[in-house]
Amino acid sequence: MKGFMVLVLLTYCVTSSYAQKRKLDSLDRLIAKATTDTGRINLINKKLSYLVEVNIDSALSLSKRTIEQARAINYKRGEARARLEAANAYCYKGEFSAASANLKAAEEDFRALKNLGDLGDMYSGYGMMYGMQSKYDSSIYYFDKSREIAQQTGNNKSLSRAYQNLAVSYQMLSNYSQALTYFQKALVLAETAKNANMQAYVLINLAITYKTTGDTTRAEQTLLKAISLARQAAIKNVELYAYSNLSTLYQSERKYVKSYEYALKTAALGKQMGDQGMHATGLSNAAYALAHRQKFSDARALARQAIPIANLSKQPLNSFQAYYTMGAIENMMKNYQAAIPYYEKGFQAIKDADIYDDQVEQAYQELSKCYEKTGDFSRALSAFKTGTAIADSIRSKDNIRKATELTLNFEFDKKQQAVKAEQQKENAVAKTRQLALLVGLLLTLSLAIVAFIAFRTKHKANALLQKQKEEIQRTLAELKITQTQLIQHEKMASLGELTAGIAHEIQNPLNFVNNFAEVSAELCQETLDELQKLDLPEADKEYFQELMTDLAQNQEKIVHHGKRADSIVKGMLQHSRASSGQPQPTDINSLAEEYLRLAYHGLRAKDKEFNATLVTHLDPNLGQVSVESQEISRVLLNLFTNAFYTVREKQHQSADDYKPTVTVSTARTRAGVEIRVRDNGKGIAEPVKQKIFQPFFTTKPTGEGTGLGLSLSYDIITKGHGGTLTVDTKEGEFTEFIITLPVAVEMAVS
Repeated sequence: MKGFMVLVLLTYCVTSSYAQKRKLDSLDRLIAKATTDTGRINLINKKLSYLVEVNIDSALSLSKRTIEQARAINYKRGEARARLEAANAYCYKGEFSAASANLKAAEEDFRALKNLGDLGDMYSGYGMMYGMQSKYDSSIYYFDKSREIAQQTGNNKSLSRAYQNLAVSYQMLSNYSQALTYFQKALVLAETAKNANMQAYVLINLAITYKTTGDTTRAEQTLLKAISLARQAAIKNVELYAYSNLSTLYQSERKYVKSYEYALKTAALGKQMGDQGMHATGLSNAAYALAHRQKFSDARALARQAIPIANLSKQPLNSFQAYYTMGAIENMMKNYQAAIPYYEKGFQAIKDADIYDDQVEQAYQELSKCYEKTGDFSRALSAFKTGTAIADSIRSKDNIRKATELTLNFEFDKKQQAVKAEQQKENAVAKTRQLALLVGLLLTLSLAIVAFIAFRTKHKANALLQKQKEEIQRTLAELKITQTQLIQHEKMASLGELTAGIAHEIQNPLNFVNNFAEVSAELCQETLDELQKLDLPEADKEYFQELMTDLAQNQEKIVHHGKRADSIVKGMLQHSRASSGQPQPTDINSLAEEYLRLAYHGLRAKDKEFNATLVTHLDPNLGQVSVESQEISRVLLNLFTNAFYTVREKQHQSADDYKPTVTVSTARTRAGVEIRVRDNGKGIAEPVKQKIFQPFFTTKPTGEGTGLGLSLSYDIITKGHGGTLTVDTKEGEFTEFIITLPVAVEMAVS
């Protein structure tokens, strides 16, 4: 299982490094001694910022009372700060409408008071609310505003918090390089301030990035260090999230006993704190670990318990995880039909969330398998493609390379800083010793020689380290490229085998249906002929003739639709077959002109009244291009046929002054060869444009198209020739398909 790692969003106020209970007791004593109402409310608000990390329900109850007390004395800032604390607690409870209402009320007061620090905390509160709803684009917008204010006011504590919250949001969007950049900035500030509390928050999130980029050893070490710091600062919510992430990490390493132990710790602490989302997460992880230990009955019980708790948290990712876990358990038990609804409910939970990670990708792959096992092949293919698209996005070699490079650079810079500090210390000792002993020129010269040797040695070591770093990066990049190519090859091979197998299995019974339908139609006609020879009453004869006529018509419809199905099956076989042709130098201009006229006369043979203007703009310097000419011919014929079809449809619906026109043009560009097919037909609506390259999607009436032409053309150009096939269109005016073939397939100009 690719684990459900849980990142921590920081609230607008973070506890200090003192133990929570000790700090709360101290604040209670100060509150009791407060001499003014405003001073007492300020102290209560400070207490709320600590209390929300210990007991959410208690924090929520106290914040409501504080709001009323501040309102009673018309203390606007105290009321607004209490509303911020209430919004924070509501977010943890999953009550986002109440959180939003409190934030809006606080925002109105803060803007009137014009206090930059308060406005920064308010933006941070908005960012947290959207982040906990998995709306990370919105959370980034508000956290960035909080960062700007922190930089403007020089508040390093708020700046570190803003950096980390931005990093968490980018991490959840699978932008690992940007996430690492902000995590590292936050960690530098926390270490400089020697703030154990802030370091704990940064480390737990940094560990998740390490795990995502494949460095599980560093991830485990960082999580254990985060737990140690969290216990030192008595930060229960950080300890809670660290337990959850360790459980997930051990899942990925197949250490299911350890994973189960930490999952139970997560569930217990989440329940104790009133954090329903983490309570449900712990139960889900425990259920998943039990399922892998073949304890399916206990696993099912925990998963069922997790679902309603996750839904109460109103956090999309928690609900997704709970439903996914139940689906995965049924899948492992080979109850594929039972698993499907749980996967589908999981995807429904995150349909409005900005989540693009490997958790969702794995869920789609498992759902594809369930559809396949239950015979729903079209949904299986759709789920497989969706999962593949997500995987290609989040595992892109550039994304992982940038994250790995940032990690290496950060570790290298820290080592360099340590060496520099040590060198400065040695220089200071040497200078003190020189002054104390009043050593003459000989000693000074000796020290200079030693320093020079050390410098040369250090320079050589740095050069060697840089060379090793570059070699590691190059090797990693090559491995990632090879891995991606192997994965893609296996995917396409499996998909082709599946499609071809289905098509072959369908074709035999389909042939029987068509053949027997045709034979039955002939038998009906023979029966009618024989019926005329029988001496029957006229009424009976008419009745039997009517029956046999209806039966003959039914057989004709079976034949008609059987041939439609046969064309679809043949299209599937074409779509799945591997090309056997070899690229040959081809005159693209001649090919385009030939198939333009072939498509035109083919349509004219069916509709004698149809006429169109054919326009060609063929680059005379195009030369020979190395392509599979048969495959390119199929693409051009499909595009020309579609173009003539749409202009004919528009001609039937338009005034007499409309002139159907189809244009083909070729050109040599810096990128390679470009072919454009343009018509002045009906154009394509935007919703339809998004689907035209999908298999079996067609806008033609029933019986006139299989929906495989453009999909097959797209595969031939992009996968067979490494080019692109795009479309430019305006509804009601024109459509233009653009084919580009890269330089790699070109021959020299003849």
